[in-house]
Amino acid sequence: MTRATFLKHISLLTAGSLLSPLANLQASQLEKRKSDFVFTRLQYGSGNWDTDQRMPSNLLNSLIEYTTVEIGTAEKIVPLQSKEIFASPFTYLSGHKLVQFSTKERDNFERYVQNGGFVFVDDCNHDVDGLFAKSFELQIAAIFGKNALKKIPNAHKIYNSFFRFPDGPPVCTGELNGWGDDLVHDYLKAVEIDGRIAVLYSNKDYGCEWDYDYRNKRWLAEDNTKFGVNIVLYAMTA
Repeated sequence: MTRATFLKHISLLTAGSLLSPLANLQASQLEKRKSDFVFTRLQYGSGNWDTDQRMPSNLLNSLIEYTTVEIGTAEKIVPLQSKEIFASPFTYLSGHKLVQFSTKERDNFERYVQNGGFVFVDDCNHDVDGLFAKSFELQIAAIFGKNALKKIPNAHKIYNSFFRFPDGPPVCTGELNGWGDDLVHDYLKAVEIDGRIAVLYSNKDYGCEWDYDYRNKRWLAEDNTKFGVNIVLYAMTA
């Protein structure tokens, strides 16, 4: 499932010859499969981008379990410096080390976000003073301005896009394990474009919270991936 506005932006980009023939083909294929969702992970040159490797399949299982969204069953990994990112309306970026975009990565990130793409960014350290947090926030400030990344209210639409989370972002058990800053972060941050979240930023380490074999979900008192369903549906429909 994708957003018509995103496809419109893609068509404008291709008309301006900003995308390669391969990207043109991918955009065309995406338009033919408007009900499909593909979990796309962004690979960047610095740090460690390949964290929480079981999380995507777990989240995809939740989309099957709770929604009628048609999905691609495999995670897609796309280099941030590649024009392939423009064929994916939803992308995921994570890590717990340094984030330092190359010029091409920075340009693609900015163009992707400005033209309707959605990036869910999760800090594996769940530490507001950690290396990932500090370096990623510097990248965002350099691209969008120092005040672009802001706390979103707990009444935001993303907390009601499918399941209801009246208290805002659900608490992650890892927030109090001493690995990060040992604090519960009662907010998420975002960069908004035209009133819509374009970059959702979390210090809560949801990626590792959801990084288990989906078959073990039955042992949980409450399915902790439900908020991931909200994120995906918001990204694809807002």
